[in-house]
Amino acid sequence: MNRKNVVEDLHRLKIIGDDEIDDLRKVSEKYSVALTPHLIEKIQSSSPEDAQALKRQFVPTVDELANTPIEYADPIGDEPRTQLKGLVHRYPDRCLLMPVMICPVYCRFCFRREKIDDNAHSLSSSDLDKAYQYIKAHPEIWEVVLTGGDPFILHPKMLREICQRLAEIEHIEVIRFHTRVPVVEPSRVTKNLIEAIKTDKTTYVILHSNHPSEFDEASIAACASLVDAGIPMLSQTVLLKGVNDDVRTLGKLMRLFVKHRIKPYYLHHGDRAKGTKHFRTSLEEGQDLIKSLRGHYSGLCQPTYVLDIPGGYGKVPIHPNYVNNRSSTRSSDNIAIEDYEGNIHEYCSEE
Repeated sequence: MNRKNVVEDLHRLKIIGDDEIDDLRKVSEKYSVALTPHLIEKIQSSSPEDAQALKRQFVPTVDELANTPIEYADPIGDEPRTQLKGLVHRYPDRCLLMPVMICPVYCRFCFRREKIDDNAHSLSSSDLDKAYQYIKAHPEIWEVVLTGGDPFILHPKMLREICQRLAEIEHIEVIRFHTRVPVVEPSRVTKNLIEAIKTDKTTYVILHSNHPSEFDEASIAACASLVDAGIPMLSQTVLLKGVNDDVRTLGKLMRLFVKHRIKPYYLHHGDRAKGTKHFRTSLEEGQDLIKSLRGHYSGLCQPTYVLDIPGGYGKVPIHPNYVNNRSSTRSSDNIAIEDYEGNIHEYCSEE
């Protein structure tokens, strides 16, 4: 798809209608739009329900032009924790390294949507050298998370060089990749890419996927090639209104992860990025979904529901509390515990 004329291409392919094109041109002037041929084909061949879940994630809508006072250009506070160009050090034992700020697709709810586009910067050799020097000078950094942008969009030769330089730093034990590529452009997951990201340090790949329709024969094969090469995979999912905010869809997605050897990791509450209100659920709605998953789906299928606190204060779990302080018990020494069906049970405290 011609990225300079994505909206026109979507109109030509009848993915957006005549009545939408003028408004969506305005959206594309403000926020980047890109879909891969793989996604286009999937939208065209999927059931109406699945096609709508994909379109909602990747095809712009006029809702994006509406901002609220609690939405921000930097909703998770990357900027105050940016130590160097492309390097964010928020938590003591790990840092983010963003070698590229381009993605093969642009999610309509992205928390970095104001910074990521086809004209965004990528790190130069000099920038990367400074990042390696920073990491080497901070022995508390145990893990480097490669994100951005999508690092899997880089040429394998570039990925190999980055991984080798990081692996040379003695105190780095884990190199982690955050990517959408296996489900949006699985042809990029080649033998060369896999060989490039493997070093004598431990490599993890975290797959971002939000709906069961993102899995097909090609994406399943791409994930399998990574796992078969000895690279553990985990998942991260964003809770999105109208996409996966029901237990049937979310449970099916978690089961697909587990079936294909991808451990559910994070379910993110929607960040307050500009123009994304139409995607966000309430915290209570998210907690109710987590309660519905518990008990009805295998323990392997349980992600950690997290909120990235606005302002850069980090992620915290926001699961429901099963210690029911609102219920009385017959003994002051007992605690009221709620099971996954909502029933209350007394538990004797042994303090």
